[in-house]
Amino acid sequence: MPLRRIKTNRDMAAKRYYYSDSITDFLTRSANEISGALSRAYTCDINKQTSNSWQEEIETLQKSLAKYANRGSVYFEYNIPRMGRRVDVIALIDRIVFVLEYKTGDQKFAQGAANQVWDYALDLKNFQLGCRNLTIVPIQVVPTEKNRNCVLDLVLQDGVYEPLKVNAERLHEVFEIVLTEDIPIWSQKEDDRWAKSGYEPTPTIVEAAVALYEKKTVEDITKHGGDIDKVSTELNKIIKYCRDKKRKAICFITGVPGVGKTLIGLNTAIGEFRLHGEAEAVYLSGNYPLVEVLKEALANDYYNREQEKVKSEKRKLKAEGKSTKGIKGCSMEDARSKVKTFIQMVHHYRDTYAEGIEIHNGHIIPQEGYFENHKDKAYIPKEHVAIFDEAQRAWTKEELQRFMKQKKNFPNFPYSEPEFLISCMNRQTDWGLVVCLVGNGQSINRGEAGLSEWIESIHRSFSHWDVFMSEHLLELGEVSDDQMALIKSQVKKCKDLHLDTSMRSFRAEKVSLFVNQLLALQKEEAKTTFQELDKYPIVLTRSLETAKQWLRKQRRGSERMGLLASSKADRLKAININVRYQPNFVHWFLKNDEDVRSSNFLEDTLTEFKVQGLEIDWACVAWDADLRLNKEQTAWQHFKLNGGTKWQKIDKLINRKYQINAYRVLLTRARQGMVICIPEGDHSIPPDDTRKPEWYDGIYNYLKSLGINEI
Repeated sequence: MPLRRIKTNRDMAAKRYYYSDSITDFLTRSANEISGALSRAYTCDINKQTSNSWQEEIETLQKSLAKYANRGSVYFEYNIPRMGRRVDVIALIDRIVFVLEYKTGDQKFAQGAANQVWDYALDLKNFQLGCRNLTIVPIQVVPTEKNRNCVLDLVLQDGVYEPLKVNAERLHEVFEIVLTEDIPIWSQKEDDRWAKSGYEPTPTIVEAAVALYEKKTVEDITKHGGDIDKVSTELNKIIKYCRDKKRKAICFITGVPGVGKTLIGLNTAIGEFRLHGEAEAVYLSGNYPLVEVLKEALANDYYNREQEKVKSEKRKLKAEGKSTKGIKGCSMEDARSKVKTFIQMVHHYRDTYAEGIEIHNGHIIPQEGYFENHKDKAYIPKEHVAIFDEAQRAWTKEELQRFMKQKKNFPNFPYSEPEFLISCMNRQTDWGLVVCLVGNGQSINRGEAGLSEWIESIHRSFSHWDVFMSEHLLELGEVSDDQMALIKSQVKKCKDLHLDTSMRSFRAEKVSLFVNQLLALQKEEAKTTFQELDKYPIVLTRSLETAKQWLRKQRRGSERMGLLASSKADRLKAININVRYQPNFVHWFLKNDEDVRSSNFLEDTLTEFKVQGLEIDWACVAWDADLRLNKEQTAWQHFKLNGGTKWQKIDKLINRKYQINAYRVLLTRARQGMVICIPEGDHSIPPDDTRKPEWYDGIYNYLKSLGINEI
């Protein structure tokens, strides 16, 4: 009887698992036979611990599944691409998916392991098409644990049970309490279709970056077959064109927030790094929190993987009776240094190439002798591809001039940031490409030049460059027909440089539309869109504690939840939200449940400046009187706290726009759902005139009129 083992890694289905069998055949095979099949499929060195674990998994499962012949299949080392991990075992019985994570040896039940198997179950439920209508049962198996520590309580939410905890002796009970005697007709072909069904994840940008760094592909970790594939392919063609033809070019990739522009930028930077073994491309962003969180996440991942390699090597040497002296991994500083080569702050990149230059007759030239005397400095960028995220937010000439004079002692700097950044790549002696990732609707800072400055910079100084763009560039409304006419002869139109489909929320792709309508006071349109968000819960409360309780109830596994508020929400301090205290956002996003600095503790609050470009699963957005409605509920009123005594109106139109965009950012950070907390205001006598109840009631009544329920 042949083993049903995957023999090739050419397609997605082939990577899915290392070994599978019908339960009928699985029960007839020896543990050695199955372990051998797993060993042949395994891509790494097999150590004794792994081999022993497989043996124990096989033996305990064969005992526990003895009565389920002809009712399903088993899959060992089942791939979860988005997480970069493999499930130890999946048993598919009567169309119920049992997800088993083994902790062998002398281990104990641990919440971390329970969260791990819960995460696997949630990933399958959310992203594997074959699981959408199936029940999933995550199980933490610690074979040697005591009976009294086992947990077999069945708590079901959205088709996924909370993790069960069992030892080897009681594993069979899980199957018995979940499965009924009403046995459906079993089909091996149906199980095979399930195992090979489509996998369409929408990872957070942190998850995506880590997976790409671990040599996963965009196709492995995201929905594919659509915008992401087309744009990535087109960008690779443009890079090849520039390299082969020795050309310099600028490429504009457009799309609204949440469609995957940052993912494409990271994929290109990391991909070129892997292909060429050096920083052939660099991802640049002016979003400091995003860059720092990404760098730390990648450094942590690299460090942990290197430590695992060291442990594995030491185990191997010990088994051979050899010395482990001198075997050590990298330090965290080494890991951080490695990551810096392809992810940087755009301002650091700009300042690096502003050193050692002078302006002569409007042209940038190296200062005489500077680079000979500073061997660690470079005039020509080492990267041939520079990818600027949110390129429309690069600085104006006036803003950059002010900065260079105050911070760099460089008076009368004659360039805007777009023109200077292009000029850096123009120093290349052979070829170069500037990739501009362009969005709109999220400007929250002064001095942003907009897309028009990039176009005018090309016309002024880089008429010999090629320009790749799609017709969607004009739809952003930031560039006029007259401006585009200036570079008409340079343009090479490519329809596949635009992204339409949102990746931000796998539960509801219309959240951004709803938020836009809400903020535009398009009441009827917002009510209609809200009715279509049935899988994305949005609720209201007047109590911060109630909001926290709701978040804790919704959150499962290692999902992240957190508190968000506007940077001008100063009177939320009355309900213990202090936006003036800025916690370490890297810890907020990356630390686990055991660390009080984690977002999951619901103690620290981040503002729009620290969360833009990043996401969490569940959010509480606390809404203050800085953005309130007039009595007729026909217009927003914009305020900031003046000193500590009264609210002052914001008169400048651009600052009002920034404030609306701040709330747009806050209301689109949650992937799975959010609670909006609007305080009651102050009803005491004498009253606190900075917290008048009617201000908060107006916001609350408007949101409730859209159909949002109060909890």
